[in-house]
Amino acid sequence: MSEATTVAPRKAIPASYVVAVFIGNGLEFYDFLSYALFAVYIGRTFFPSTDNSLSLLLSLATFGIGFVTRPIGGIVLGTLGDRIGRKAAMLISFMMMGIGMLGLALTPSYARIGVAAPILAVLFRLIQGFALGGEVGPSTAYMVEAAPPNRRGLYGSMQFATQDAANLLAALVGVALSTTLSPENLQDWGWRIAFLIGVIIVPFGMFMRHRLPETLHAADDTALAADATGGALRRRTRLGPHLPIIAFGLVLLSCSTIGSYVLEYMTTYALNTLHLPAEVSFGLIVFTSICAIAFDPISGLLSDRHGRKRIIIAGYALTLVCVFPAFWIVNHYPSVQIVYAMMGLIAVLFAIASPPVIVALTEGLPKRIRSGVVATVYAFAISVFGGSTQFVITWLIQRTGNPLAPAWYWMGALLLGLATASLMPETAPVKTNAITAAVHA
Repeated sequence: MSEATTVAPRKAIPASYVVAVFIGNGLEFYDFLSYALFAVYIGRTFFPSTDNSLSLLLSLATFGIGFVTRPIGGIVLGTLGDRIGRKAAMLISFMMMGIGMLGLALTPSYARIGVAAPILAVLFRLIQGFALGGEVGPSTAYMVEAAPPNRRGLYGSMQFATQDAANLLAALVGVALSTTLSPENLQDWGWRIAFLIGVIIVPFGMFMRHRLPETLHAADDTALAADATGGALRRRTRLGPHLPIIAFGLVLLSCSTIGSYVLEYMTTYALNTLHLPAEVSFGLIVFTSICAIAFDPISGLLSDRHGRKRIIIAGYALTLVCVFPAFWIVNHYPSVQIVYAMMGLIAVLFAIASPPVIVALTEGLPKRIRSGVVATVYAFAISVFGGSTQFVITWLIQRTGNPLAPAWYWMGALLLGLATASLMPETAPVKTNAITAAVHA
């Protein structure tokens, strides 16, 4: 059972402060995810080649390099969130993301400074990866700790909802740029505007986070009230008893990551495989992001009522049934309406499956290790599969000549996720409290 269910209740944190965390999390993900939407243009800027496919692969490889430092950021900043507070860790993360974003936006092209251009692009991408690796643990811990016990699913689902909102903002910027600029201007300098917008937002995010109250200290005060000696607070928390929930979380987050980045890839897929116009391709991400934003909190609410495990299994199963038919249809009938409808359906189903995963991991851990463990587990899952998924499916399509390769890859992940979810314990208070009541009846 989660530690939060065994201690005295604490004073609720005002919703306005929690919203500030939501917004800051979304702004940071906007900065990181913008790269994926402009991968084609970035590839031509920093990795020019007579072979467009090679240029794209090199660009996606650099996108993947940003994931290399995410586990380091998760360990360093996530652990910092357990030692000096969630707020301090989130502030450091946000500042570093701004540095990486500004550097990438201002790096000259390969045509102007030669090999220094891709080297600088990789360096700033590594900084972004470190920053975002340290964002998820402290922010998710904050969301769950700020929530009433019966609303942890809803609050925790905002981790995914804000990521989807970041996708939406980035895609809207992409649509605006692709419709107002010529292809030549979009390639030459237009894509940099999206990154500079993220830089402009950084001071706003820093201001909001600076005003936040600290949930870690509140947790410590509650623990001391429950244990007058303070001994439990002083002892080092052992990981051993929590390894099962950590392992379940790692596998499920890996599976969810594959799905998320297949959906992220749809801009590139629509451009290169379905040969749709740029404005339609960016519009697709706008539409799927709206679908996900709408259903992420619904998933959180459902998991508060029915339990995390049941919602994860239902969402994964429905997505598995629909993924292959959806990709088959969009390849045989690549009209705008068909592509939007099929990908929108998949986005809705996957939005039901994903949020309870990180909520279950977070609430299943003690507060004293929560930020560090969640950050590290999430960062490793993202690093391995988030950084490789788009590269792998691009390679698979080119290698096999099969445009349905993304569907097969995603279906494998969904099958593994279903098997894992069926074995995981339930962490939702609505279920664990019911079990406790039955035992003592």
